[in-house]
Amino acid sequence: MIDRITVDKILDAANIVDVVSDFVTLKRAGANLKGLCPFHDDHTPSFVVSPARNTCKCFSCGEGGSPVGFIMKHEQLSYPDALRYLAKKYGIKIEEKELSPEELQSQGDRESMFIINEWARDWFKNQLWETPDGKAIGLAYFRNRGFRDDILEKFQVGFCPNSKELSLSAEALKNGYKERYLVNNQNEMEPRLSIGTGLSLKRDDGSLRDRFYGRVIWPIYTFGGRVAGFGGRVLDAATKGVAVKYLNSPESIIYSKRKELFGLFQARQAIRKADLCYLVEGYTDVMAMHQQGIENVVASSGTALTTDQIRLIHRITSNITVIFDGDDAGIHASERGIDMLLAEGMNVKLLLLPDGEDPDSFAQKHSATEYQQYLKDNQVDFITYKATHAIGAKRGEPDAEERLIHNVTESIAAIPDEIKRTVYIQHASQQL
Repeated sequence: MIDRITVDKILDAANIVDVVSDFVTLKRAGANLKGLCPFHDDHTPSFVVSPARNTCKCFSCGEGGSPVGFIMKHEQLSYPDALRYLAKKYGIKIEEKELSPEELQSQGDRESMFIINEWARDWFKNQLWETPDGKAIGLAYFRNRGFRDDILEKFQVGFCPNSKELSLSAEALKNGYKERYLVNNQNEMEPRLSIGTGLSLKRDDGSLRDRFYGRVIWPIYTFGGRVAGFGGRVLDAATKGVAVKYLNSPESIIYSKRKELFGLFQARQAIRKADLCYLVEGYTDVMAMHQQGIENVVASSGTALTTDQIRLIHRITSNITVIFDGDDAGIHASERGIDMLLAEGMNVKLLLLPDGEDPDSFAQKHSATEYQQYLKDNQVDFITYKATHAIGAKRGEPDAEERLIHNVTESIAAIPDEIKRTVYIQHASQQL
């Protein structure tokens, strides 16, 4: 058997456009690509490939699915053999072993949770676009912030109603999904080993209620395009008395907030093409930049940047520009992340927006051309950034100068490559 870690690597690497293009000539059709269906005698292109969802579907015969599903059908392979095929395509080494009963159960649990999350994503999306509350509350929220429909579709955003009559939990049970995978059966000692998506919460009387009621919803994708979890923002018009503005899925065997980056799945190709990743803080920051034509962007989603997140980016590029809000909180956040990025071998530039601005609000006030030019003109290396913006960097005051030099030398010391350290030492001596 192929172990779970290797399976995840294969699923993360498999790109539906790459896979289908080996067999079908594809042409751009809006956000998707189209070609002649390989599964029936097709004379008019009816086979649609969606990069955003990492899936394909023929709208004539109905065949399609994920990259693995496509290979299984097209090459007449079993699931394990389709994984082996893709591993070979992407240069992933497979070390097979006999799985224990516990490991087999865990694989089944993971797949069941992914399936429920993907169903939930579609349910949330339907509520946003098709129900009165979804349109009046959820869709209005996004449109009031200036987002176009194609951007909402690209990120598959949704809405969870605050309604006793209409709940995801009830619909999921009605559709045959198990409570075991709806409720997060929390492992207090090891949250990452918890079973269940946490889409539902269990009341004292045993009934279920929706975790995300009254919130707009963002699906959070794995590197390979599976829905690992969700983020939700409370809307005052929909829910009163809720203290937590943003809410995420709980930790589980398929989701860990510190290991995921919002927008990475949608940004993979753009990051590779530009050989650069922009890092911002929030969901709407990512969406706003996409709307301005800047697609090589991801968000840490409100968490402090983690080593796991940095390594995800490093799989695609070594170059990162961190964009921070133009306030003291933004400056403090930048201070925390610089050394971590440098320690992972990243080439780091930083950009501080004007005071009071974030990437979303800045996008609303500037054209796409102006936004892109601002990014180009104002990103600087970490030494210049610290000398200009760092807390306590008051030039001319001996104590402040000493703190700044100590701060910069600590950052340079974090760089693992000796040659690069030497270059930055020379640069620092000129700057400071």
